[in-house]
Amino acid sequence: MNQEQMVLAISGALFVIFSVTLDSFFQVSNLVSLLQNVSMLGILAIGMAGVVIGRGIDLTMVAVMVFSTGWSFVLFSGGMQIELALLLGLLLALAIGTVTGILVAYVEIPDIFATLAMATVITGLGRFALVPSDNIFISGDVGWLASLGTGSVAALPMPVVLFLVVACAAFVGLRLTRYGAFVYAIGDNPMASRNSGIPIRPIKVLMYSSSAFIAFCAGLIMAMTVSSVNTKLASSTMIYDIILVVVIGGIGLAGGKGSVRNVLSGTLLIGLLLNGMTIMNISYSAQNIIKSLILLLAIIVDSVLNPRDEQTSQQGDI
Repeated sequence: MNQEQMVLAISGALFVIFSVTLDSFFQVSNLVSLLQNVSMLGILAIGMAGVVIGRGIDLTMVAVMVFSTGWSFVLFSGGMQIELALLLGLLLALAIGTVTGILVAYVEIPDIFATLAMATVITGLGRFALVPSDNIFISGDVGWLASLGTGSVAALPMPVVLFLVVACAAFVGLRLTRYGAFVYAIGDNPMASRNSGIPIRPIKVLMYSSSAFIAFCAGLIMAMTVSSVNTKLASSTMIYDIILVVVIGGIGLAGGKGSVRNVLSGTLLIGLLLNGMTIMNISYSAQNIIKSLILLLAIIVDSVLNPRDEQTSQQGDI
């Protein structure tokens, strides 16, 4: 039994246990709410997975999500057309992703430090110059965009449908394109990839730009779902939830392994766990402790199953 199958088995066991022991769990309204709530986490995890498979990590995703979309709706509330406001927000997200990629690929700063520093810069600059308050409430006519958060398809909430669409697009991009083949090759062995002529530096930049694009899309869907943008999320533990989904789903931090299916299985397990803990009225602090322990255990298991060899784990080998 591989890790993905094990995660699915644990998810099935949790579903049965929660259905039997928690009165309000096995209800259509709760299950639909579970899927809708976890879809945002799943979309962000897909963006993170594309970077992790290429032997990187992106700690800027949540900051990019809240401040790029938040800025868009600040501009909209100031009288700008919604299409232009969203375009500017998207360009901001892509610019941040590109700068992050350049720092990692060309300046050769280790990705964990480059993205951590960029997340801090984005948060500080966002609070100072882009988004004036902790909550941006969306008022006014946003047209068809409202359906991204409140619409449904065949009884499935639109965020869940969009999660599946993003998952399918990511599967095609990673498995059926030259870009995806390059990402897997770089994650598996950067030096061999360089020697074979793969343009490692541009691909790295594209990885982080793609991650920022997905973060913006997730932020837009979340904003339409709750009719607001909460910038406090940039300082929350959400980024660790994203990493938890990726790692526990079976995508190796050593790079070169994993797929969108791993993200789907990890999202399902974490969604069930979070929903169950919420119904049991476990405090937010206790939930964070439990999630942290699970993340630590998942990283230990990953380091055993997918060890980095000394040669290919070096930074600056691209």
